[in-house]
Amino acid sequence: MDIFPQSLKNHRVQLGADVENGEVHWEPIRSLWFSAMALGALVGGALTFSWSAFALFVVTTAFVLLCGHSLGMHRKLIHESFQCPKWLEYFLVYCGVLVGLCGPLGLLRTHDLRDYAQRQKACHDFFGHRRAPLVDAWWQLHCELRLRRPPEILVEARVAEDPVYRFLQKTWMLQQLPWALLFFAIGGWGWVFWGVCARVTAGVFGHWLIGHFAHRHGDQAHIVEGASVQGYNVPFAALLTMGECWHNNHHAFPGSARLGLYKGEWDPGWWMLLILQRIGLVWDLKTPADLPVREELRYVRAVPCVNAGCGQA
Repeated sequence: MDIFPQSLKNHRVQLGADVENGEVHWEPIRSLWFSAMALGALVGGALTFSWSAFALFVVTTAFVLLCGHSLGMHRKLIHESFQCPKWLEYFLVYCGVLVGLCGPLGLLRTHDLRDYAQRQKACHDFFGHRRAPLVDAWWQLHCELRLRRPPEILVEARVAEDPVYRFLQKTWMLQQLPWALLFFAIGGWGWVFWGVCARVTAGVFGHWLIGHFAHRHGDQAHIVEGASVQGYNVPFAALLTMGECWHNNHHAFPGSARLGLYKGEWDPGWWMLLILQRIGLVWDLKTPADLPVREELRYVRAVPCVNAGCGQA
């Protein structure tokens, strides 16, 4: 049985290895980056609170999560679930860099390794968020997993050799600096703490928190047989995550641009794509009906799907 979806094979080549045995080690750069941002958010944000700074936090966080992480990094760069002009792709991915997780190449490699591991019959607890929340938070926010025999992650040349993506990968932390200077010039330190530190902290911490629940608890409409880690939907976070919380749907159809597949599953990322499609900026939006049938996918819920193809197996 081939348990690696064709939607990912079209992008990267992954050669099998051991994704079960390895050690978790403290990663200084990741840890210090998140700790500094969290400290600035908690201490600096508390000392400089204003309603204008808080509004800046809400607007900028929502914007980079929607346009950057959900559309740019995840649905476009990683899964190629829609097409758009190159300048728009660059803009969306740049917004994704501003979330503060890492650069585009680093995020792509991390995603592919995790995706590959979760679809094997067994994998390390790090990939499945199986440990208690405090342990998992420490692992995911401050550490890295060093596998004894990791798979080789080969990023396609279209991305790996792109000068814009290479530049963003090298400077992803520094990309916060121009915005910090602009916010300081307009609103002082309060705008810096809320518009940069709090935004990055919310994006990084929220990415872990939703990922933890989305691999442990929630609703399921599909089971990927043979996979050691299953996805779960987290309905309460639909708007906060721009639709990324429908993780069971995503595990089933990773190449779909639409993540909210069933009635009542709000998906702001999909709504934005429909708007962009209407004005001609995106096209070829993929849904489950457009994807190859997966023999290992089992449909386990008799709920009407809003798009044909959800109950394909």
